[in-house]
Amino acid sequence: MAKVKANILSHLSKDKKLKKVIDTHGAIDHKIDTDLYGSLLGSIVSQQLSVKAADTIWKRFVTLFPNEDPKPELVIKMNVEKLRGVGLSYQKAGYIQNIAKFALEEGLEYKKLKKLKDEDLIEHLTQIKGVGKWTVQMILMFTLGREDVFPEDDLGIQTAIKKLYGVNSEKKELKSDMHKIAEKWSPYRTIACKYLWRHKDNAPLTTK
Repeated sequence: MAKVKANILSHLSKDKKLKKVIDTHGAIDHKIDTDLYGSLLGSIVSQQLSVKAADTIWKRFVTLFPNEDPKPELVIKMNVEKLRGVGLSYQKAGYIQNIAKFALEEGLEYKKLKKLKDEDLIEHLTQIKGVGKWTVQMILMFTLGREDVFPEDDLGIQTAIKKLYGVNSEKKELKSDMHKIAEKWSPYRTIACKYLWRHKDNAPLTTK
């Protein structure tokens, strides 16, 4: 299991407030997953659910397919009512089939997509109905292992920054304040955010 490197922790620890969080949790995991397709499916399943509920539905979902492998061609053909039967909403079932269709038509190969810059990948994957910027940022952070992603719209990150840094602003002003705080973390804003999620026990919901 890949751990965050000491030089990254040293850089982030220059922020005294963040250093306290790092000292509490030690070196955390920062790994890469080459299964972009599976990660996108998992992100849709997880939306607006607790980790436990998302994990339960994911396990039910994969059992619908031979060898628990939801291949795109099988997902597309799957009856929506069967997808509903494992706990997915009609909307999520549709989004999952959109991802499967995109995988077949456009491809979701790790070797190809890992070469794209962050903003280019966000633009590419948000073509899929149901996949927004936040979802792709989670893919960048947790699947591709990009080290300098800052999901400003994530409520967990917003809450953590407000409480840890005593920020009282809202909306556009809040995001501006967040970016000012996060500037000192660059080029390791992803890692800083992982510590903030740990600090708040409010990690983004991923099933993979």
